[in-house]
This record gives sequence, C-alpha cells and structure tokens, in this order.
Amino acid sequence: MIGRLKGILIHKSPPWLVIDVQGVGYELEAPMSTFYDLPELGREVFLFTHYAVKEDSVALYGFMREHERRLFREVQKVSGIGAKIALAVLSGSSVDEFARLVQSGDVTALCRIPGIGKKTAERIVVELRDRAADLISGSILFSGSRDIPADPVSEASIALQQLGYKPAEISKMVKIAETGDSAEDIIRKALKSALRS
Repeated sequence: MIGRLKGILIHKSPPWLVIDVQGVGYELEAPMSTFYDLPELGREVFLFTHYAVKEDSVALYGFMREHERRLFREVQKVSGIGAKIALAVLSGSSVDEFARLVQSGDVTALCRIPGIGKKTAERIVVELRDRAADLISGSILFSGSRDIPADPVSEASIALQQLGYKPAEISKMVKIAETGDSAEDIIRKALKSALRS
C-alpha cells in the first residue's frame, strides 16, 4: 500500500495531479481542499495517500492533511458512498464543518453536497454521528478542473461541474464573482453560499 508521497509536483489540473518521485510519475486524484494548498509546479510536495484497488481499476488519492484522508475513508464506510462522493464532501466543506453537520443531524445541509440525497444524508448521520467528534481538527479550502480555461469564471464553472453541480446551478453560483477574484476565490465563495442557502 502507498501511504504517502514526497516528490516534485509536475502537473495539476483538478481533480488530477502528478507527482514525480525519483523519476516515477504518480497520478493522483485529490479534493479541492488539497488543490488550494498545492505549491507551484516544479516545487516539492508531501501528500498523504489512499490506495484503492477494485476488480477493474486501481486508483490513488492524495490529501494535504491526514485528517482529510481519515474523513475520506470514514465517509466511504457509509453504504452507498464511494470515492467520488467522498471527494465531493472534502471539496464542499471542511472536515470540522462536515463533522458538525453530522453531529447536529443537519440532513438539509448535507443534501447540498453533490451526489448526496436525503436518504444518503440520513445514513451518513446515523452511521457517522458517533465518530464525528473524532474527525474534528480541520481547515477549509477548495479548487479547479481538468482543462484550465483562461478566465477564472470559466475555470470555476468547470470545477463546480466536476463536483456534480448542474449548469443552471453553476450559473447562479458564479454570479458572486467580483473583479479580481481568482478561480479559487470564486469556487470558495460559491461552495460556501451553496451550503448556506
């Protein structure tokens, strides 16, 4: 199992990144929270990893913080939740915020995370409530998509689409953009407003 990687960041295009570890390029999928803290290309990076083997595929996931990896693993223990939704959870809220929603049983707020419907949210509350306190110790951050367009609004829109939001929702969400905002700023604001509304 691959538990962590330390190497040179040679590619980042959310949700994918590539780290060169002594000549071997490891491709990882990461949540937006990790993308916000990545250094510039060509710089050294250290990531905690989760190595997943399925019947038809092998995947490697990267996390800037160990508690994010722990949440990624815990969420997938809930029946009906896979890696895609677990990444959406980390992309749409901080570990602390998610844990508080679970502890308070806020099904409505959990349903705002792409891929989580009412029944899934209820299962999350039932199955994770007792462990939610152990998850608290986080921070909040988000980020972009695979083919990076020139302007921040387009980049943010693609990132939100990757998270599972529909075009109509995205067009409303990116209206909060202000002159000078980076794609990261727009995404952060959009996801915060989506959780509140």
